Amino acid sequence: MINDLDSIDWASLGHAYGPADDVPGWLRGMVSPDPEIRKEAFGNFYGKVLHQGSVYSSTVASVPFLFAMADDPATPDRAEVVALLLSIGREAVDAEEIYAVICGDDGEDSTIYPDTASLMREHADAFVAYAVDSDPQVRRAAIEGLGLFLDDAERAVALLRNRLTQENGVTERLLVVRTMADLALRLPAAAAPARAWFDALADSGSTDPDTRLAALAHRARCAPDSIDDQTVPAVIALLRQVTPEPRPEQDQARGRRESSHLCMCEAEPEPDPGVPGHIAAAFDDLERHGRAHAPTTPLLTALHGALGARFDDRKVLLTEQLRSPDRATRYDAIDMARRLITSWRGDHIHLVRLIGDCLLPGDSFTAAAAAEALGSLASLAEPAREALATYVITHLAEHRPDAWASPHRTLRRAHQQAVVALAGLGDERALPSLLVALDTGTDAWRAVDAAGRLPQAAAELAPRLIRRFAAIDYARERPGFGFTSFTIALSRLGDPAAVPALTDALRAAVQHKQWHIAEAVLKALAAFGLRAASALDKARPLTEADNVALRTAAVSALWELKRRPEEVVPLLNGLLEQHRNTDAIDLAGRIGPAAAPVLPRLQQILDEQLAQNAHNEQNGSTALNDWWTVTRVASALWDIDGIGQADAVLPVLLDAWKNDDASAHAVIACLDRMGPAAYPALPQIQAALAQPHRYDQRWIGAVTLDLEIERTCRTILARLQDSPEPSPAGQE
Repeated sequence: MINDLDSIDWASLGHAYGPADDVPGWLRGMVSPDPEIRKEAFGNFYGKVLHQGSVYSSTVASVPFLFAMADDPATPDRAEVVALLLSIGREAVDAEEIYAVICGDDGEDSTIYPDTASLMREHADAFVAYAVDSDPQVRRAAIEGLGLFLDDAERAVALLRNRLTQENGVTERLLVVRTMADLALRLPAAAAPARAWFDALADSGSTDPDTRLAALAHRARCAPDSIDDQTVPAVIALLRQVTPEPRPEQDQARGRRESSHLCMCEAEPEPDPGVPGHIAAAFDDLERHGRAHAPTTPLLTALHGALGARFDDRKVLLTEQLRSPDRATRYDAIDMARRLITSWRGDHIHLVRLIGDCLLPGDSFTAAAAAEALGSLASLAEPAREALATYVITHLAEHRPDAWASPHRTLRRAHQQAVVALAGLGDERALPSLLVALDTGTDAWRAVDAAGRLPQAAAELAPRLIRRFAAIDYARERPGFGFTSFTIALSRLGDPAAVPALTDALRAAVQHKQWHIAEAVLKALAAFGLRAASALDKARPLTEADNVALRTAAVSALWELKRRPEEVVPLLNGLLEQHRNTDAIDLAGRIGPAAAPVLPRLQQILDEQLAQNAHNEQNGSTALNDWWTVTRVASALWDIDGIGQADAVLPVLLDAWKNDDASAHAVIACLDRMGPAAYPALPQIQAALAQPHRYDQRWIGAVTLDLEIERTCRTILARLQDSPEPSPAGQE
């Protein structure tokens, strides 16, 4: 079978994950007759030789032997070996241009990605053979390789066309169609024949509806210009043909009580009680992420990607999906709708209500997904407020008052997600369940942040949060998840009764040298302002701490708790000597005109960073540009010196905004403070309001930030349009 494993000089390869001489053992294990040994060997390969999908020298050295395994009919799990080869090749092809040259294992320049891609193309004929193998699992694993590794477009198109006529399985046929689109996107010479093939399949009445649907979706993906007013109606018509109608007994089961449905959604076991709840939930989320429950989901995901900003078309399609008689189709549509709403601006009321319609007491699995999606929409979830409240109240009335702690895992998660989403809207109907969480400790980690969203209920929530916060053991190296969630929630509630507990926490954190905890506590105390003056004696000594972040937080707290610039401004100079200390820069801006002594240092920081950005531009390294620091310094200069800085600050702010979407929120906030002096920003503000996509979608809370940007831009626009243009000097 595989006889040459010992011929590899593994020691010379170098490897970042484990001893190199272990690799031959893994390869031997992958052809073991014992399935448990094979499972462990494949796991080791993915975990060490192809760690997180990255390609290493030992990965490449294994490729010829993996091909030998895949070629041998006697190899067990041949399909998994082919899939492993495909994974290596896909990673190399995707990265060969982006990472053409990287730093190798020996510190020298390496071209491992393009070299590996070339190696896979040299073995393209092997994938041609695997794609016609008698084993359907091997064929399924190999089909994608025809689109990735063949450079002869005409041959690849012909092979895929032939493959479709030979395959009867829906999964394989859909994979062939998707691979044809991948090929057309990779090789321009394949684009025209692929599109003609898609057209023929989509229009053929004799072709099965699954394949026609795939042809429509992937034609749109690789030929966006083919999308017209008939594309989505045609997709919907085919979707109705391929979507299974519920059986009569399923229709009768709708609306039954939760207990009759638990058998469908409680199959997953309870997590190990020794695993913290937030850890178990995080792994559950990872396991759910990206999973498709309906066979049409990958096609519809591709189609939504191709439709892009065609919002009306996407809304019509999502309406069909969210109203589908098929539970799996509805479930998968929830996340598609969430992504549309969080990525693109527009009137989303209809879609939000449809997501709210998925909060059915008889389907906790889908309801949990709907509630979680609504919780991510911030104030945009408002049209589903009553649906959320009804769902929560129904649970409390029909199941148990402590539904938050229900013994049924899926019902519990659905209820908790709905409560969190309701609290996110500031709705006090979430309060009873949050009190259960904080009183019993059941998944209290999930309730803490939600509690901070209900300041009107601070009298009931704050004492419970304080009690749990005070029980934290600071002697542990890491005192557990959610410490910062506690400090943020307490500061949001704003109950001064939390100040003594925060002060005690600060003392304990310093005693145990937990500097990151002390920093979080100082920021929470600062949020209370003058009401936390009793903590001054504990905060003031930390203004001399060696840890820069801690020292900065202490100086900021000193300002907020006492508001005496003569004491704080001298401390700022030392903080501003630290590279990119944006917290100190922000503090200078908050102090305002009294921070004038640090103006020269701020100007120096701005000049240095602009010079560095210009240098990066000249060298093609724009990814290294730091517009975040530029924005903060320019804002601080305005806040301290006002109109005297307008001519210098405004161009810098607008340049930062143009070059980095992440700076938009801070830039616009400063423009709002600038009043009439922001008049030259009018075109950029109008453009920001006109753009269809949301700002900076990478971060949690991006929807909230984008909504704030829109509101502030409208405020500035109304102000500037009603005011005469100021003189060049910034004054009328």
